Amino acid sequence: MTNDKDLEQAKKEAAAKAKAAALARKKAKEEEKAALEQSEELSLADQKAAAAAKAKDAGLARKKAKEEEKATPEQSEELSLADQKAAAAAKAKAAALARKKAKEAEMADPEQSEELSLEERKAAAAEKAKAAALARMKAKEEEKAGSEQSEELSLEERKAAAVEKAKAAALARKKAKEEEKAGSEQSEELSLAERKAAAVEKAKAAALARKKAKESSPDMEDSEEAAKKKAVAAAKAKAAAAARAKAKEVSTDIDPTPEASPSINQPLLDKYIAIISQNIGSDALEDSYINKLSKDVPTLVAKPDTYLKIAQYLKFNENLRFDYLSELHGTDFETHMEVYVHLYSHKHHHPVALKVKLNRSEPVIPSIVHLWQGANWPECETYDLLGIIFEGHPDLKRIMLGEHWVGHPLRKDYEPYDVEV
Repeated sequence: MTNDKDLEQAKKEAAAKAKAAALARKKAKEEEKAALEQSEELSLADQKAAAAAKAKDAGLARKKAKEEEKATPEQSEELSLADQKAAAAAKAKAAALARKKAKEAEMADPEQSEELSLEERKAAAAEKAKAAALARMKAKEEEKAGSEQSEELSLEERKAAAVEKAKAAALARKKAKEEEKAGSEQSEELSLAERKAAAVEKAKAAALARKKAKESSPDMEDSEEAAKKKAVAAAKAKAAAAARAKAKEVSTDIDPTPEASPSINQPLLDKYIAIISQNIGSDALEDSYINKLSKDVPTLVAKPDTYLKIAQYLKFNENLRFDYLSELHGTDFETHMEVYVHLYSHKHHHPVALKVKLNRSEPVIPSIVHLWQGANWPECETYDLLGIIFEGHPDLKRIMLGEHWVGHPLRKDYEPYDVEV
């Protein structure tokens, strides 16, 4: 409350000071105008003397004003807000006294001016002009100081008001948040309590209704159970129907097994079949296919009586020229035996697999050692382990188990034989 009063008092003092300064400036202008009118009557010497005195006084006043101006910022920085208020009050009081004195002098001048002689009037005019100049200077200084103080006071007031306003807003926000939080917590608690109470009441009502229904009609319980069972069965049937419908939609959306794209080696297989059919016959092959399990190699399945002829065409035909045998082995499939030969052409850079199916009880097939020398040891190994006989082989013999070994270990019906047992 005291701060508000001080603030109002400072505002009033600043307003009064500004008003006094304005009046002082107005009076100074009037006095200067009167002095100029009187100075026209003065002699040249008096004018020079007055001008010299006026210039001297003005220089002194400017010097004094500069010193005061220089000292004022340093003092104003050190002064507290209360000191500034006191200084403003003192300056306002001094200005009021100066105005009062000026009014008294103005009222006295007309009466005395009539009695004074010409010399006295000149001297008085000079003094009056000097006093008017000093009054104007003093009024300007006071006005400047008053404006500076009023700006400082206004700035301090605005800062203080802004700080108070910010504090009040922060407190209001904090209080609002606390109230909102407390309200939400209470509402949640109330809502939870209300839901619990409603659930309890509902359960009680349902229990009472069931009890009353049982008491009124024992048969109603059976009908209620039957209705429940029917409802459950209907729900299950509905769910099953929805599941079937969804399964149908999924099955219709999913594409069937995509058709396999043709192998890049299919043209080679077609080429081999065409050459063999033209030179040996269309019935020379038992089967032909692309072996997806073995790097898409073109595979020819020969008959036992066409096996050797097909091998010869694969070796010597200019469009085929399979000059390298990389593999030869046999397999027991229990229902039959198979011989598998893998060939490669360095000239045309293409592969082929030649297979032949043999009777398991008498597995005999022509040797191809005279076509590819690399078939020598693989045919001996196949004979040793499976018992397949390669007719025309230059030296068909066991190379792993010995000539006195009984049976062939890779046959599915092999039984070990030990003479000592």
